[in-house]
Amino acid sequence: MSCITRHKFGLWNKGWLAIALAVVLTFLFISCGSVHEHVVTVARVIDGDTIEIEGGHRVRYIGIDTPEKEEPYYWEALEANLKLVEGKEIWLEGDAEDRDQYGRLLRYVWVDNTMVNAELVRLGYAYSLSYPPNVKYQRYFLQMEKEARVYKRGLWSGD
Repeated sequence: MSCITRHKFGLWNKGWLAIALAVVLTFLFISCGSVHEHVVTVARVIDGDTIEIEGGHRVRYIGIDTPEKEEPYYWEALEANLKLVEGKEIWLEGDAEDRDQYGRLLRYVWVDNTMVNAELVRLGYAYSLSYPPNVKYQRYFLQMEKEARVYKRGLWSGD
């Protein structure tokens, strides 16, 4: 009887060891990956739709476009982005492509439960502008743009 118990205990022990090893390896794989989907700190706000995060990585917000420096509402978009993310911890969410043609990370940016990309559109400081295959939230951005137009916010104010 004691031989059977030892044998079962040995199998049970090996099974738990395998599970524990799988959990540890999964944790290491996730935490050692590139900048994909995790919490980082914003080091600098570059403009209305681009930031720099710790480590010097530039992040371009997916699915939106804000006015350029010479265009109306550039400064308002920059100010809105500053208020939303400057110096804060943010969560980055990727889509189909990792980087754009300029080497910037392409991400949806979250502060707490607010998606910054969508909030800038909702406030009227950004246009919905999706480039396939990065279209996970395209319908949502279009909905936020429609709301901004209806309520004449920012770009849609007629100023």
